Amino acid sequence: MNRVYNFSAGPSMLPMEVLEACQKDLICYQNSGMSVMEMSHRSKEYDAIIKDAEAKLRELMNIPDNYKVLFVQGGASTQFSAVPLNLMNKNKKADYVVTGQFSKKAYKEAQKYGDVKLVASSEDKNNTYIPKLTKEDFRPDADYVHICFNNTIYGTKWNYIPDTGDIPLVADMSSCIISEPVDVSKFGVIYAGAQKNMAPAGLTIVIIREDLMGNAREDIPVMLDYKTIADADSMYNTPPCWCIYVAKLVYEWILSIGGLEGMKEINEKKCAVLYDYLDSQDYYVAPTEKEARSMMNVTFVTGDAELDKKFASEAGAAGFKNIKGHRSVGGMRASIYNAMPTEGVVALVEFMKEFAKNNPKAE
Repeated sequence: MNRVYNFSAGPSMLPMEVLEACQKDLICYQNSGMSVMEMSHRSKEYDAIIKDAEAKLRELMNIPDNYKVLFVQGGASTQFSAVPLNLMNKNKKADYVVTGQFSKKAYKEAQKYGDVKLVASSEDKNNTYIPKLTKEDFRPDADYVHICFNNTIYGTKWNYIPDTGDIPLVADMSSCIISEPVDVSKFGVIYAGAQKNMAPAGLTIVIIREDLMGNAREDIPVMLDYKTIADADSMYNTPPCWCIYVAKLVYEWILSIGGLEGMKEINEKKCAVLYDYLDSQDYYVAPTEKEARSMMNVTFVTGDAELDKKFASEAGAAGFKNIKGHRSVGGMRASIYNAMPTEGVVALVEFMKEFAKNNPKAE
């Protein structure tokens, strides 16, 4: 078996222990006589799986009792609509911070439903930093504030939780969820597509404070109504059963290595291997501001588009897959989510050193 180092931004690699457990259970889950992919979501076997998945996530993230955990479909992009339809219901106002492509998409979508203000943006410097904001920057009558906590394409992350006072803070955490501890009580809503750190594509997690449900617009599509999903225990319709099962295994894996504190320690050491190298030389440049660097997505360039193209090609041939940067920014991006082993990052750095030696830049 020849496994590569998969640096894809998503869908991303899964822990080997989880893949092996999936392989073992694929044909017959426990004593059920069937695969999880074949089970009725109404069966007692699957009911145990989904309840255990929620319990494990609650334990992992220390989710307060007054928050609901929803397993939904449609990707995080569907939440760009669901959030305003559910929350922009008191003053019909919302404040958004744009720090990348996905927060910009969320901002544009929300404009369909009310008075949406762009409070701050990092587009003036190609989204290489995170704006410094205080409570005074937000409208006191906004129904919520929206941010994208980690920016997959640009490789930045909020290194602080903005103070929004009594205004609910909504965060898209698709590319950083369960990579380190986070105080859930600081947020009104956290949502995340699962395909970067949790499970295969097809599952989205929504964690929402209970008092924020039940006031959705009357014309909201039923599948976007948080209260409808919560009242049905995420089974208003058939949920993404297999993805939830895999997510449960991922939660168990992280709990087995010390929970989110243990995961954070691994991730900090892992990304330091790459950032320390980038900071020690001048062949490659990391464009993001140091204080805004993501642990999950590391972007870098040579400064020469042709060299970048050659790097991505030769890296792929050497077993470092999906290293090419997003088409909108170019360069390279190494997505080093939870499942990426430290040795994969060490090997990448050695490849980078060899490439730099063999491909000198023109004077």
